[in-house]
Amino acid sequence: MGIHFVDKADLWKSALLFNLKLRDRFRIAVDDHRGRATDLTAEEESALFRMLQTVAVPLIGNACHVFMNGFNRVQVYGLEKLHDALLNRPKNKPLVTVSNHVASVDDPFVIASLLPPKFLLDARNLRWTLCATDRCFKNPVTSAFSRSVKVLPISRGEGIYQQGMDIAISKLNNGGWVHIFPEGSRSRDGGKTMGSAKRGIGRLILDADTLPMVVPFVHTGMQDIMPVGASVPRIGKTVTVIIGDPIHFNDILSTEGAQHVSRKHLYDAVSSRIGQRLYDLKAQVDRVYIEQQSMMSHNAKTPSDRAAEIFHRVDWDSFGMGAQFSEESSPSSKPIGQSDDRIVRSPKRRVSPEGGVSLKIKKLMDSTEMMGFAARGLLMNEYKSRVESANVGRPLKAWREYFMNRGL
Repeated sequence: MGIHFVDKADLWKSALLFNLKLRDRFRIAVDDHRGRATDLTAEEESALFRMLQTVAVPLIGNACHVFMNGFNRVQVYGLEKLHDALLNRPKNKPLVTVSNHVASVDDPFVIASLLPPKFLLDARNLRWTLCATDRCFKNPVTSAFSRSVKVLPISRGEGIYQQGMDIAISKLNNGGWVHIFPEGSRSRDGGKTMGSAKRGIGRLILDADTLPMVVPFVHTGMQDIMPVGASVPRIGKTVTVIIGDPIHFNDILSTEGAQHVSRKHLYDAVSSRIGQRLYDLKAQVDRVYIEQQSMMSHNAKTPSDRAAEIFHRVDWDSFGMGAQFSEESSPSSKPIGQSDDRIVRSPKRRVSPEGGVSLKIKKLMDSTEMMGFAARGLLMNEYKSRVESANVGRPLKAWREYFMNRGL
C-alpha cells in the first residue's frame, strides 16, 4: 500500500478557496432570495407611489432648481459629462453618480441644480437615492414623503447585505439611475475633509447584472447654504461643482486571478478607486473655490469707492455748484516753485492737487445730501447767532439795571 504525502500548503489553499467559494455561493443565494425577488420592490412600484412620484419629484425638483439658480449661484465645470451620461448612454445601461456629502440637503439641491427643468419633469428617469431609516423614515409621514421622492431606506449598522441595497441594485438592473454618497455619512467639518469610500458602493456596482456607468462629481459651498445645525437654507451663496470623467473598472475585473479573489476584496478595490477619484476632484474644486474668493475680494469695492462712483455721476451744475467745485479743483495759478515753497514752510496749509475740502465733500455726498447739509448749516448759524446775541444782551441788561438802581 503506497503512502501519499500531502502538502499542508495545498490543503490550506484548497480549504481557503473552498471557504471563499462557499461564502460567495451563500451570498448569491441570499441575493437571489432577498435582492432579486420582485416582491421587494412591489411597494415602490405600486400605483399609489408611482402617482406620488409623478407629482412630487418634478414639483420639488424644479423648486430646488429655482432656489439654487435663482436665489443662489451655481458654477458647474464639466456639466456636459453628466448630461451625456443621462441622455446618451446605451439603452438599459444603468447609471451611478457619486459625490461628496457636505450638507443635509445635498440631495436634492445639488442634483436639481445640475439638471435642466425639462429633464426634472420626467420623474421616471430621475435618480434613486438612499437615506438612513433613523433620518428619513422615522414615522409613517416621513416614510411616505421619502418614498414619494424616490428615496430608499437603509439601516445603519446592518452591513451591505440589506434590503435597501438590494432594492437599489434592482433599480440598476432595470437600467435606472442611482445616486449615492460613498462616504456613508455627512461631513462634520463643513466639507473641509472627506471620509473614505465605504464598501457598499463596491457591492452596488459589482452586483448589478450590467456594470453601470459611474460618474463622479464634487461640490463646495453647500456648507454656506445649509450649515451644520441650521434648519433653514440661506440665500446669496455660491456653490461650485466639478464633474469628472466616468470611472472604469474593466481592468479590475479582467485581471488574471480576479475569479479567485474574494468578493470583499473586489468591493474594496472598486470603492478605493472611487474614493481616490473623489479626492482628486475635491482638490480641484478647492483650488477653484480659493481662486474665486481671491478674485472676488480683489475686485470688491469698498463702500467709499462705491459712494464716490455714484457721487461723480451727480450733475452739480444743475445745483449751481459746478463753478465752485471746478475753481477749487483747478490747479493753482501761481508758479510751481512758490507753491512748493509755501507747502514746505507751512505744511498745515498746503493745498492738495486733488482739490479742496468741497471736492472731498462732493465725493462723499450726493446732491440731495449736500443741499440738506447746507440748509442745516444755515439754520444752525442763525440759531447760534440768536443765542450769542441773547447771551451778550443779558449781561448788559443786568449792568444797566444795576446802575439805574444805584442812581448813576
